[in-house]
Amino acid sequence: MVSGNRHTGKTTDGPTPRVPGSRTHLHAPARRLGNPGFAAMQAFIYTTLPARVVFGQGTLARVGDEVRRLGGGRALVLSTPQQIGEARALAERLGPLAAGVFAEAAMHTPTDVTERGLARVRELGADCLVALGGGSTTGLGKAIALRTDLPQVVIPTTYAGSEATPILGETEDGRKTTLRSPKVLPEVIVYDVDLTLTLPAKLSVTSGINAIAHAVEALYAEEANPVVSMLAEAGIAALARALPRIAADPRDREARSDALYGAWACGTCLGSVGMALHHKLCHVLGGSFDLPHAETHTVVLPHAAAYNAPAASGAMACVAKVLGTSADGAAQGLFDLARDLGAPTSLREIGMPEDGLDRAADLAAASPYWNPRPIGRTAVRALLQAAYDGSPPRVSSLPAFPTETAHA
Repeated sequence: MVSGNRHTGKTTDGPTPRVPGSRTHLHAPARRLGNPGFAAMQAFIYTTLPARVVFGQGTLARVGDEVRRLGGGRALVLSTPQQIGEARALAERLGPLAAGVFAEAAMHTPTDVTERGLARVRELGADCLVALGGGSTTGLGKAIALRTDLPQVVIPTTYAGSEATPILGETEDGRKTTLRSPKVLPEVIVYDVDLTLTLPAKLSVTSGINAIAHAVEALYAEEANPVVSMLAEAGIAALARALPRIAADPRDREARSDALYGAWACGTCLGSVGMALHHKLCHVLGGSFDLPHAETHTVVLPHAAAYNAPAASGAMACVAKVLGTSADGAAQGLFDLARDLGAPTSLREIGMPEDGLDRAADLAAASPYWNPRPIGRTAVRALLQAAYDGSPPRVSSLPAFPTETAHA
């Protein structure tokens, strides 16, 4: 278990061996620090995320203790409408610690739902939030915490990983915006492997690949560092190992434990360093076209990896190694993982209208995240077309990035 205050963090500066995937490895010459015998030593900055993690089987029974530990006495239990039964059962388990249930969480955290949640908080006099579910419920808890500073206990039932991040994406009037703030980082995460045993295999796969996307982008993020790169590799490996076993037997406890650990590792990576093109595209597609979150990440990831491969060869080599593909086969390996496990591989099949691709490219290029390869509208439009068609990712199919009109 890890404990800490979400409003503080530690920063360390110091030399460390160069690790494939770190930004210094990809974009800057080696710089000797300290012992001159280690030419690959690099300077880096790593900020820890303060949070308490309770991981195991049967840990749902400890939620009441965690609420009391935070000083809570009137917890509002949050869920989606689909999980209202589980939310009510948890409220009964909490007994007098539970103020009530709000079961309206929705994809992409619509602000109108948040407003109704805030009204429920005020009505019940809630002093703590307990979010039970996937990324939608976690997002609702974060949105309420941003506005109230109420402490949060999150109980993930999918592999979204957002519970481990200080990142909140909200949707209003068909547009999704993202912010990063220590106010939205949950104080406590309770991982109970038992709660994932009934997660359908198909959803397990897309949720798991969504988590893998966090780690892939962490390897080439602007703030990439050796600590996060090691965690990213471990998270990708755990999920790549677990997902085929879960697809074969959803009640494989060992595989479920691996996947839940991988989700935490990948989410922690996303929370520790910045996002890049992949997440930008998924936020545009989800917020503007109401596409399903995990499925969108699953479809886009191989193509975003192919797009960035020319500028992030070290990161892609690390992903390829974990997936057991050739050194330049990371993007294809991610595509094959999704296809072989029966996940969607095209935007078409998850509801994206083809006539929306131009608008999506415009939105992505208009206000891009930092990315190792400049984000050019023409190249992004080609990426989106390949993702829409479900074509295998091809690095060579995109315009050469040094000559395109781009935003960095």
